[in-house]
Amino acid sequence: MAELIGGASGLGWVAVKAVLLFAVAVIGLRLGERRTLAQLSAFDFTVAVAIGAIIGRGATASDTSFASSAVALVTLLVAHRVVAISRRHSRVVRLIDHAPRVLAVGGELQERELARAGLTDEDVYALLREHGVGDLGQVGYLLYEPRGSVTVVGVGHEPGPLVRDRINASGYRQAPRARQPRQ
Repeated sequence: MAELIGGASGLGWVAVKAVLLFAVAVIGLRLGERRTLAQLSAFDFTVAVAIGAIIGRGATASDTSFASSAVALVTLLVAHRVVAISRRHSRVVRLIDHAPRVLAVGGELQERELARAGLTDEDVYALLREHGVGDLGQVGYLLYEPRGSVTVVGVGHEPGPLVRDRINASGYRQAPRARQPRQ
């Protein structure tokens, strides 16, 4: 029976440590930026997983104290904040974030960009349907943003300055290698 419930006398301390670690995580996340809980970038996701692992291990491991777990949590949250602030510098953001990708131009899929983004034709069609686009021929530009969202510019519409900046950031050149969509 001891294998199932362990030392019953220690269960109360597990609950106390779990609540305290949860409180440290909530306070730390609350003091941080909203971006921590918004659309997760790679480094946001990494911190979220690590926080869960620390809370799980710290709460249940008898050889891990609340203090050491709390220090690990706070350290991760501070590191996350430093990375978030550092992203304001173009050199750092290039190391951390993916560049945008131009997936379609003038109604034609860009094979090389699809491969670089790890997407299939069907993935792109699903993204377009989510944005109310029923025909690839309606797309002037389809941008795949660093966090996985897309920007659709209709054919015949001139991209505005914000979209042009993202197209330029993608490294897109005027002579794309296109592929005709499946019929």
